Amino acid sequence: MKYTWQAYIHSDKNILSGKPVIKGTRISVELIIDKLASGENVDEVLDSYPHLTKESIFACLAYAADSLRNENIYAIAS
Repeated sequence: MKYTWQAYIHSDKNILSGKPVIKGTRISVELIIDKLASGENVDEVLDSYPHLTKESIFACLAYAADSLRNENIYAIAS
């Protein structure tokens, strides 16, 4: 199932300086991605933040994928 992140993620300049967060929370997409990248699984994240849903966590991943998909890559000379 592909998650439509727009239903779960938003940005408001008055919340965490405009960082993308899970709607209705001050939990940033960045925090969720960091937790998953450090080895926590979805169930562990849900244990830490029981008011979240699996769908909202997968929406964070979908947001990250879309962000990377639309990112411009520039070669850096070494």
